Formats: sequence, structure tokens, C-alpha cells
Amino acid sequence: MIKISEFQQKDVINVANGKKLGNIGDIDINVQTGEINAVIIGGNGKVLGFFGREEDIIIPWKNILKIGEDVILVRFKDDSVIKDVE
Repeated sequence: MIKISEFQQKDVINVANGKKLGNIGDIDINVQTGEINAVIIGGNGKVLGFFGREEDIIIPWKNILKIGEDVILVRFKDDSVIKDVE
């Protein structure tokens, strides 16, 4: 069993590119079944607070590959990276 506070302290790493996405800020739970639907990584503040915050990253529970002692490995496709290349 793992506590939510311990879960939130782990770094979330995208296995697609090895980048750290951040830390879990929230969890989406189905109150009918008690199952976790997704984890939410809060968007970072932008430079000097201009233009507000970046959008939250929502990782569906099925995309969590491994919960380790220090990190959580996830599969996440960032469409913004593909758009920048085109």
C-alpha cells in the first residue's frame, strides 16, 4: 500500500524520452468504483508569471508502467513536441 503523500513526492518520468514531467499534484478517482482514473501533474508557472500557467498534464492510469521507490514511469505522448518539429 502507498499513501497519497508518498505518491506525490515521486518524480514522474516519461519513458518515451526520459524527461521528467514533474510531480503528481492531484488524482482523478471514480467515486462510484473507487478506482484511480488518472494522475494529474500540475502545469509549471511561466517565466515571471507571464501568460499564467502551462496546462496540467493528465496521465491515464493505464499509462503508468511502473511505480518505483523514487520515480513513477509513464508512457506520455506530448503532441506539442510533434507540432514544434513540423
